[in-house]
Amino acid sequence: MTSETRLREEICSWAASMFERGLTGGASGNISVRTEDGGLLVTPTGSSFGRLDPARLSRFDTDGRLVSGDKPTKEMPLHSAFYETRRSAGAVVHLHSTHAVALSMLPETDPDNMLPPLTAYSIMRLGKVKLLPFFVPGDPGMGEAVRGLGGRRSAVVLANHGPVVAAKDLEAAVYAMEELEETAKLALILRGAGAIGLTPQQISAVVTKFEVDWE
Repeated sequence: MTSETRLREEICSWAASMFERGLTGGASGNISVRTEDGGLLVTPTGSSFGRLDPARLSRFDTDGRLVSGDKPTKEMPLHSAFYETRRSAGAVVHLHSTHAVALSMLPETDPDNMLPPLTAYSIMRLGKVKLLPFFVPGDPGMGEAVRGLGGRRSAVVLANHGPVVAAKDLEAAVYAMEELEETAKLALILRGAGAIGLTPQQISAVVTKFEVDWE
């Protein structure tokens, strides 16, 4: 089995897992992963995470040209912006997960750091999560908004739309995405309950120990 064949199967396996657990439904969500030769494998437009075909994934060469597979997700500008601004990015995952979307619509949500510091793991895996404004799906402005962050954030949430996470590889991106959704869920469950989150000193200790970018 070649490395690309294995990567294609991993994309479909992780996507099916997220679909089965209700993290994104219907034909929503998209994934891109950097290949060994510097190209990209991308989930096709209009495809369901629950029914992806490894052979039909969109394949891009190192110059960003589609060379095989189905037509890619319309959110390619969003994915491209993360790869351009974060050299460490090896995979990007975008979902329409319920709790992250719900949190994006609350007026009290901090747009610069939309997840409250409730657990160490959300800080470790995500750093600060930027809330971006609403864009019509497929709008190239999404990519420009990500570029405007200058590579400082590995995770953003598009208001009224869904979260996007970049990480070193697909496994890390999925784990970070799961942490984002679970933390958003915690924030909604605890809303108005006077929950005790991490103190500034505790946050600082986590940031220092795990070398988190907390700008």
